[in-house]
Amino acid sequence: MKDQQKAEEIAAQRMQLLSPLLADGLDAAKIREIKKDICQQTGLSERTLRRYLAQYRAVGFRGLKPKGKGRQTEEAIPSNILTQAILLRREVPGRSIAQIIQIMEWEGLIQEGRIKRSTLQEKLAEKGYSTRQMRMYSDSGVAARRFQKKHRNQLVHSDIKYGPYLPIGKDGAKKQVYLVTFIDDATRFVLHGEFYPTLDQVIVEDCFRKAIHKYGVPEAVYFDNGSQYRTKWMHRTCSKLGTRLVFAKPYSPEATGKVERFNRVVDAFLGEAKLEKPQSLDKLNELFWVWLEECYHNKPHSGLDGSASPHAAYRSDNKALRYLDPQTIANAFLHCEKRKVDKAGCISFNGNKYEVGLPFIGCKVQVIYDPANITELTIEYEGHAPWTARQLVIGQRAGKRPPLPEHLQPKPAESSRLLAAAALKNQQRKEQQAPAISFRAVNKEDNSHV
Repeated sequence: MKDQQKAEEIAAQRMQLLSPLLADGLDAAKIREIKKDICQQTGLSERTLRRYLAQYRAVGFRGLKPKGKGRQTEEAIPSNILTQAILLRREVPGRSIAQIIQIMEWEGLIQEGRIKRSTLQEKLAEKGYSTRQMRMYSDSGVAARRFQKKHRNQLVHSDIKYGPYLPIGKDGAKKQVYLVTFIDDATRFVLHGEFYPTLDQVIVEDCFRKAIHKYGVPEAVYFDNGSQYRTKWMHRTCSKLGTRLVFAKPYSPEATGKVERFNRVVDAFLGEAKLEKPQSLDKLNELFWVWLEECYHNKPHSGLDGSASPHAAYRSDNKALRYLDPQTIANAFLHCEKRKVDKAGCISFNGNKYEVGLPFIGCKVQVIYDPANITELTIEYEGHAPWTARQLVIGQRAGKRPPLPEHLQPKPAESSRLLAAAALKNQQRKEQQAPAISFRAVNKEDNSHV
């Protein structure tokens, strides 16, 4: 597949689709029920789900990538047909994709078998009319029931809390810092928490990675709809780790009650830290980690029957933690972007130049990188094994221009193929324009009979 990044996005979507079927302790009846719900929501057949599951269990995340060149769906559905499909969905939001196609076939709007269910589902989702999107607006608000997972690392919550202002930077100007935490649902144990100087997805990545290195990979993660969490990177990482990614329903703050409750507890720490007047981010984090260990982790928690502490509850759970080797975790946290190779065989990335190679001049290559370390980039291009590109060092003197590869160099020729082809074309044109009758010859014959 030419677009590797698109393939990974599709694989991540399929992984999140399958994640409910990968939970532990499901019996056959529950699996059938989950499959039925997925088929109704997405329009996929049960056979397709079985194929996805088999591919994932055989080779993991890589097995969910589409094979071949894939379908080109840009013009697969005419606009007037898509409009009718949207109208049918709006009339009855619970209509399945198969029913919508069947209605349009019976009405004579489309030929039988003309439109695939997966294609129509993709287009409706792009327009905001998938089953899940329609349900989001049609469901009435109801009180949320409390829930708690049975074992550690079955579900992990995360949130970002605004912190105090600290003197950050060379100029000493005060800037606000932000606290990121990852909390276990069953035990309320904080897997990792840290204050950061910026508010972006990088701080979520760093905190998530540290939590995994310390306490293993969770079965599922539960986030709100902040832009720092709803990223392509998060989908890709969770899919490669085998973690189910779940987002809270919009405008439902009660759904993230556990982490919000912890944030209110953190307010007590911020009040104490204000008295200490920390002058650096490192000092603030040092104070926070001591407070977290002594004033939270090892204190009885009201959500744990009021007697157990988060630390004791987490350590006493007999459920095994799932650790991955460092290389697998590193690969899961990598980012991927496209860059075009310039006429010098280099790419521009994050304000720096990296040498890719002259054979790839004019090509668009995939750049795989770790945001925490961009001194070296991994380059991928179809038909070539991945290789490393290092940052280009510009010296004081101009270096010798490297020779172009053989396939880009001019090839000597004995004659001009353009002129030869033009002469042939000209001869053909003259033959086509030659008159079928010679009027001079006709006039001579007429005069001879006078």
